[in-house]
Amino acid sequence: MATGDNSGRVPCLNFSGPGPLGNSQPSNSPYALAASHGGSVGGGGGSQSVTRRSNPQSGPASLESPGVASGPPPNLMNALPAAAAAVGPLGGAMAPTASNMTGNPSNAAMTPATHSSLSAAPAAAAVLVYREPVYNWQATKSTVKERFAFLFNNEVLSDVHFLVGKGMGVQRIPAHRFVLAVGSAVFDAMFNGGMATTSTEIELPDVEPAAFLALLKYECFSRYACMYCTYIPENCNLFSRFLYSDEVHIGPETVMTTLYTAKKYAVPALEAHCVEFLKKNLRADNAFMLLTQARLFDEPQLASLCLENIDKNTGDALAAEGFTDIDLDTLFAVLERDTLGVREVHLFGAAVRWAEAEAHRQQLQLTPENKRRVLGKALKLIRFPLMTIEEFAAGPAQSAILTDREVVSLFLHFTVNPKPRVEFIDRPRCCLRGKECSITRFGQVESRWGYSGTSDRIRFSVNRRIFIVGFGLYGSIHGPTDYQVNIQILHTDSNTVLGQNDTGFSCDGSASTFRVMFKEPVEVLPNVNYTACATLKGPDSHYGTKGMRKVTHESSGSGTKTCFTFCYAAGNNNGTSVEDGQIPEVIFYT
Repeated sequence: MATGDNSGRVPCLNFSGPGPLGNSQPSNSPYALAASHGGSVGGGGGSQSVTRRSNPQSGPASLESPGVASGPPPNLMNALPAAAAAVGPLGGAMAPTASNMTGNPSNAAMTPATHSSLSAAPAAAAVLVYREPVYNWQATKSTVKERFAFLFNNEVLSDVHFLVGKGMGVQRIPAHRFVLAVGSAVFDAMFNGGMATTSTEIELPDVEPAAFLALLKYECFSRYACMYCTYIPENCNLFSRFLYSDEVHIGPETVMTTLYTAKKYAVPALEAHCVEFLKKNLRADNAFMLLTQARLFDEPQLASLCLENIDKNTGDALAAEGFTDIDLDTLFAVLERDTLGVREVHLFGAAVRWAEAEAHRQQLQLTPENKRRVLGKALKLIRFPLMTIEEFAAGPAQSAILTDREVVSLFLHFTVNPKPRVEFIDRPRCCLRGKECSITRFGQVESRWGYSGTSDRIRFSVNRRIFIVGFGLYGSIHGPTDYQVNIQILHTDSNTVLGQNDTGFSCDGSASTFRVMFKEPVEVLPNVNYTACATLKGPDSHYGTKGMRKVTHESSGSGTKTCFTFCYAAGNNNGTSVEDGQIPEVIFYT
């Protein structure tokens, strides 16, 4: 309920008559004392006692005296349709608005009159204001919760006003310094600190009214185990009674602005509610937008969840409309990840789309030079060496975004051995979650294993589904050396190549194994025969002996066992067998 005053607010109509408590209709002032029906308080003859403000007499409405705006407070009536119509950063659907809800408080608060005294009212008074009595309103609220809820967005007892929003959307919201100070350290400092403001009107142009009201209704009065609430006329088409409780209700239209407001005014409980709402509504199509917001609001846990979602659904996340709206720092943070689950050529295509959108935002022409300019160092995070030569030739090589020198060096990397070094990362991305595992099938290392262009091959099977990401291979016995190598995994029965990489590795002359990784994880199913192949070009190397036919890996966390069974691979295998040879180590994820 909001009490009227002479501060330029539209007067409301009043009609005397029995009040809801059996008293005469109360004054518009909270300080007025109403006479009992048929008697007086401090006076006689049925007259009303002296009040601190003028009070309309019994009978027809007094249009000269200030009225009482009852029902929903005018500011809230302005805020509700605005909040319902807003499309928040989540891109949620637009909420429906009631056509009969208006920002005009004199209209929004009125309901058809049914009181018998209407016959005495002027013709203009076709309706009555829905209202509760200002005098003795406490008696109508049986709990502390209800009494404090009554004060939400209410002029009664208010001692400060906030001008929230900017331009035509500014709303004047009444509040209570004591309540705000109890709920927020920022408000406490604002009103009671060493540089406390004495102003009764405080401008908040950077806060949306709906978000500020959400802050008030949740935090300020939840300290009393209650909430502000407001009553709306029974004939309102949108809802008959709008209640707020400790269980805050956040929607996609206002969650980001509410989160901003909660952080601005140091209300961690409301902030936690907003973050939890975002976590529950995190999807591939909004992951990039939420990641940008999480970084902006310094919410590392939410940012981590967004990145995990992008890792698992990289293709869908890149295809989402919000991807091209992210900032350069967010793009950089994503492209440098090793866990993206998408082919590099698709990642390049997404980066080009982002560059086109960014060039448009900067009002630049869509030239290859400008695309490269806006991408900046992010271009170096595209791992062109992980593409096939066909993918590179059909896309990046013809985009004109790369320089001629970069294109030539990458073509040389794809086609010649030894491979020249390039300016781009050639480390494979692995989209798998969990911890990397490995098994070694030899018990001892010996010297001198030669190579003549024939592949070292070994058959194997496993007892559970795994993803193989690479092999560990032995290196030179002659000191530091570079090897060229092609690794493959074949489906043994069909001889189908499931994964391969033509690459190289450097060794230091020790008897250690050296990692050679596939471009993408290779799925291996249980109880199916596969063949591991490695074709090395280089000097004689170490090799393994005392091989084991069965090797079991047990996960330290879950105790899950992964059992490898190795068999001789028929045909030309350069001498590698179960007992001795190359391919000593398999690197995998479960």
